[in-house]
Amino acid sequence: MEKKIKVPELPAFDAARYLDSEEMIAAYLASIMEDDDPALLAAALGDVARARGMTQLARDTGLAREALYRSLSANGNPSFSTVNKVMRALGLKLVPQPISSR
Repeated sequence: MEKKIKVPELPAFDAARYLDSEEMIAAYLASIMEDDDPALLAAALGDVARARGMTQLARDTGLAREALYRSLSANGNPSFSTVNKVMRALGLKLVPQPISSR
């Protein structure tokens, strides 16, 4: 008989484990940005930062590592300046596109 797994027994999902290429990172962030949720974007940037290495990202942005952890969490509220610095350090840019439903 197969053992049933209970939800609390499931391992925590960590998106950072799957963000192993520029294409994957760009697709992940593009998908997140479609939800128009600033907290979700901050957390997703945190996933990418952990995948790339928070210490290196702190060096590349000139921001403190601890401040990045706080800002790029689900409860974080990074400024536009922080988001922009992080995106640039990751080799990404924000690109305006028309909203197709308008």
